[in-house]
Amino acid sequence: MSRYEGQSKEIHNFSKKTAVLLTNLGTPDSPTAGALRRYLREFLSDPRVVEIPRLIWWFILHGIILRVRPKKSAKLYESIWTEQGSPLLVISQQQKAKVAKLLSEKYGDTVVVDVAMRYGKPSISNALANFQAQGVDNIIVLPLYPQYAGPTTGSTFDAVFNKIKTWRWIPSVHFLSSYHDQALYIKALAASIKRHIENHGKPDKLVLSYHGMPKRFLEQGDPYYCFCHKTTRLVVEALGFAEDDYVMTFQSRFGKAEWLKPYTDETLAELAKAGDKHVAIISPAFSADCLETLEELVHENRDIFINAGGEKYHYIAALNDDDLHIAALLESIEPHINQSE
Repeated sequence: MSRYEGQSKEIHNFSKKTAVLLTNLGTPDSPTAGALRRYLREFLSDPRVVEIPRLIWWFILHGIILRVRPKKSAKLYESIWTEQGSPLLVISQQQKAKVAKLLSEKYGDTVVVDVAMRYGKPSISNALANFQAQGVDNIIVLPLYPQYAGPTTGSTFDAVFNKIKTWRWIPSVHFLSSYHDQALYIKALAASIKRHIENHGKPDKLVLSYHGMPKRFLEQGDPYYCFCHKTTRLVVEALGFAEDDYVMTFQSRFGKAEWLKPYTDETLAELAKAGDKHVAIISPAFSADCLETLEELVHENRDIFINAGGEKYHYIAALNDDDLHIAALLESIEPHINQSE
């Protein structure tokens, strides 16, 4: 039996076709402790996510975390779950539909689009298998994390490599690792903030909150922190904001190790105590709303700010399937579409 997977048809009979794979982090199948246990086991077993020595981490993960955290996380997911299912998956499907429609209008059936999750379903492996069955000769992988990070984008590329390294014939593959400074992405973020200000007034502070990361990752060479700073600089320049108009923070830390600072929750409390009574918060690191935005930013951090003396707190939604955001994705994708004969 061969260790490599061959095509089901003769390669020379295929028409040239490009496949676009949009990916995001993942979601449990349902807001239940059992589903969260399966999801967290896969997620937290990835050495890109947790770099603690494997044997030590195995005992921590299976002896403590997977016994306690699934039930707690399930309650949080239940608070944001929709009739259609997980918000992240629903929004990702909407993004896929818009990207596919626009590419189809321009390239016909020579471009196929799918969406997959790094952890959980729909899986990257299944999406790639479907592409292989269609005989694509060009694959474009766009992780929907605007700022590259090893635990997100890097891990996604690992999953893609792990699948296609088993193929006998490997087509052209383009990995798009970041769009943190892409002009249309910055324009889309600035436009969403401007719309919010038109409706709710300019806040005392705009808080740009990015997903956190252990500080050790930065010290070992991960560029995520620098990319977040560049996104922030470009957005506030587009808005014409002064240095005192905004603050950049990091959220969603886990465990006892030091993470990137300043921390979002602590900063919100400090702002309220310092007299900034009105804040608006946006998370440019999330291309789609999910647990970390819909629960952590909308509710948990609002309570922290109000309880510390703040008065007005507004969350500015992720870009989701906003037309400018979709245009930014297309601008990243299209240079790699193969139309040659």
